[in-house]
Amino acid sequence: MAIEKCTSCNVPLASEGWTKFSCPKCGETIYRCHDCRHQSIPYECKKCGFMGP
Repeated sequence: MAIEKCTSCNVPLASEGWTKFSCPKCGETIYRCHDCRHQSIPYECKKCGFMGP
């Protein structure tokens, strides 16, 4: 099984506190690490280019 990576910073999601959700525009899965979530680091969907906090 492959370890997913944060969409924002590309860090492997091995520690606790990460989340995944569907892109609001296209439904692609977005992965966010604990640090990027709490610091509101922007992300960009790799499929459609949607950007969020």
